[in-house]
Amino acid sequence: MTSEAFEPSAAAAPAPPGRSARARSFDSAAARYAAHRPSYPPALFDALEELAGRPLAGSRVADIGAGTGIATALLHARGAAVLAVEPGDGMAAQFRRLHPGLPVVRGDGNALPLADHCADLLTYAQAWHWTDPARAVPEALRVLRPGGALALWWNINALDVPWIAEESARVARHFGVDTAAERRDVDALGADPGGLPRLTRREVRWSRRVPIDTHLANLASRSVFLVSDEERTAAFLTEQRDHLRNAFPDGTVEETYDVVLLVATAPS
Repeated sequence: MTSEAFEPSAAAAPAPPGRSARARSFDSAAARYAAHRPSYPPALFDALEELAGRPLAGSRVADIGAGTGIATALLHARGAAVLAVEPGDGMAAQFRRLHPGLPVVRGDGNALPLADHCADLLTYAQAWHWTDPARAVPEALRVLRPGGALALWWNINALDVPWIAEESARVARHFGVDTAAERRDVDALGADPGGLPRLTRREVRWSRRVPIDTHLANLASRSVFLVSDEERTAAFLTEQRDHLRNAFPDGTVEETYDVVLLVATAPS
């Protein structure tokens, strides 16, 4: 990639909005989120079945923080009897538009609207970091059947890929955020489960090829962009488009992700 022509320094960026504002920001962009966010590879669900010690087919699964249903639909396709739990108005409405045959209820991981010991598996796809673990851990253990499993996973940018590392550094400078924090937080959770039973980790690398416009729309659906000033976001996306055109002259970007999966088993 070419060097940056101009980017505001981290000092020029306003203070990042708080966690709750970022969590709520997705409701205003639910359609974009559904259209442009990456999915998950089949190997993730193979690993989930292995670590959970049971097939998805026939399992009673609650997908918490389901968003627009990206993971929920894939769990359903593997034969799970899946119920989505989603706190956001906009995300839940988009879920219902896209998946009218799948059940979704309002709620979040801190206070699950589910009966005791009703689920074989609880899944949190890109969602556990929005919970308060002090409340979410007891709730998960309450809802899981004895011997059931809790599965947390995240698509994390592969920062060992040069163009992705460069883009991440630009985001960090432009918006004054720590773009490497997500991986550190996931790694820390794996080392110290914070009240969860022992977590077993599996990592799956995968990639997808998308047009530059899709990649930029994916970027713009992230909370740091959604809560930023529109002019500041537009300036970044315009400049990043130029970088991507230089790096990918054919107009197709190969996004590379590491899906980090953490699975804990409830006491029998």
